[in-house]
Amino acid sequence: MAAPDLSDVKRRMAGALETLRKELGGLRTGRASANLLDPVMVEAYGQKMPLSQVGSVSVPEPRLITVTVWDKGQVKAAEKAIRDAGLGLNPMADGSLIRVPLPDLTQERRQELVKLASKYAEQARVSVRNVRRDGMDLLKTAEKKHQISQDEHRKQSDEVQALTDSNIKKIDETLATKEKEILQV
Repeated sequence: MAAPDLSDVKRRMAGALETLRKELGGLRTGRASANLLDPVMVEAYGQKMPLSQVGSVSVPEPRLITVTVWDKGQVKAAEKAIRDAGLGLNPMADGSLIRVPLPDLTQERRQELVKLASKYAEQARVSVRNVRRDGMDLLKTAEKKHQISQDEHRKQSDEVQALTDSNIKKIDETLATKEKEILQV
């Protein structure tokens, strides 16, 4: 009797956590981060492409991001894409260099960012729970087909639940760290 492989469940739960970390990395705190511009898509060469494929993003100062655009013809498009990305940023072009100063965050904006971070965390929790449900269904099917015993089903169900609890805890810890970072004045 071959027991179902739970490595896929682990991988998918870890993927949900990694996605959350990427999404939270794009949220603006008081400090500049190159990840902040990750969601920016530039209309270049007749298609939309990530800003990182049009130029190099760097953080020379804590409150400034610079983008060195490789093709001078794409500077205006990159500047417009940053401005229109809904990040509340006002880029300034200087030749092929775009300076993106980070304004101070208002308390109201900080609260909005915390709400957005909470929304991302909830999406990650839902993903983890969906993976848990899929894992439990897999075990139930395996037991019905007599691939595993009732005891094995119970044991592996406990493993899936422990994985779920562990990942939900990591999501909550990641969210708490990000909230603290956003609310620091």
